[in-house]
Amino acid sequence: MKKMLCLILALPLMVSAQKNQSQLSKGNEILYTMPEESELHEGTWLQWPHEYQYGETFSNRLDDVWIAMTESLAADEKVHIIAYNEEEKEKIKEMLHEANVSLANVDFYIYPTDDFWVRDNGPIYVRDKTGKLIIEDWGFNGWGKKAEFTNCNAIPSKIARAQGKTLIDLNSVMVNEGGAIEIDGNGTLLATKSAILNANRNPGMSQGEAEAIFRKYLGATNFIWLNGKAGLEITDMHIDGFARFGNSSTLVTMSADDLADWQVPDNDIDKLYLAKNKSGKPYRIVKLPLTKNTVTTAYGKKLGYKGSYVNYYIGNKVVLVPNYQDSNDAVANAIIQKLYPAREVIGIDVRNLYANGGMIHCVTQQQPK
Repeated sequence: MKKMLCLILALPLMVSAQKNQSQLSKGNEILYTMPEESELHEGTWLQWPHEYQYGETFSNRLDDVWIAMTESLAADEKVHIIAYNEEEKEKIKEMLHEANVSLANVDFYIYPTDDFWVRDNGPIYVRDKTGKLIIEDWGFNGWGKKAEFTNCNAIPSKIARAQGKTLIDLNSVMVNEGGAIEIDGNGTLLATKSAILNANRNPGMSQGEAEAIFRKYLGATNFIWLNGKAGLEITDMHIDGFARFGNSSTLVTMSADDLADWQVPDNDIDKLYLAKNKSGKPYRIVKLPLTKNTVTTAYGKKLGYKGSYVNYYIGNKVVLVPNYQDSNDAVANAIIQKLYPAREVIGIDVRNLYANGGMIHCVTQQQPK
């Protein structure tokens, strides 16, 4: 499943975090906190698929997903679209125009990218002690050097420069994809060891060292570590495919049978259901189904595996939920709608996207207000 010194003029302040892991593990001070996804957004970031990595047929099959996300989000927040080049920008604008999508709340940034998984390679917005919003640039190495990553790894620093925001450079501190972690907005971090404490990302890093880094740069003080399963797919089992924080008191996941179908280890299932917040209180568990049937793409390819609804995205006024033209779409949408009564649930057909292993959360990244 399947991301310096103060410069003059419009350039942001870049703060180097180049310290060795032993130094970091000794520090307990929280410098930054990461807002929870459901907090009010200034906007959402999207990296539009293009033909320059995998070909035109590949990108053409995905355009409708990005058009639907843009249309659904743009009514109530900015949509920041990263286009590969000027030619791609004009192509995207024409597609949105033909779909009657207003560009009033849409802007474009021209940056070459390797792929479109902005959740994993994009900027992580955090607040410092004064409440100022800044960008953290964590290391991204193509999920353990399994894919091209150089262009995508440069995206956070380019966005910080364009927005004139302070950039915290963490490339030498930790490789960490956005889809590998879940934050409850109240000090708890949920993750799999397989996607972080892995020799292909952070060789030799201990759990304690990782926790010290997450405490300092994300404000996490309570940790729920699942083992996960490395090598199963490209992400080494990102958490956001099967478990999410619905809010500060709720964990959204699946039934034990569906988690087993997702190949989550048995002891991880037990630990997930028994998870507690930083105050020691159990989370309310909300269970979404998998699709009833294995997924077939819109172009007829049988994928041979079921689809997850957990990988949804919370916008300001909408919740974008992966849908698969499956009878369980309505079931999952209704459960999520009950969880977010003040937002409108919108199902997005992700069948073609899912052929590449990811869903809605994987291709979106929030910028808090």
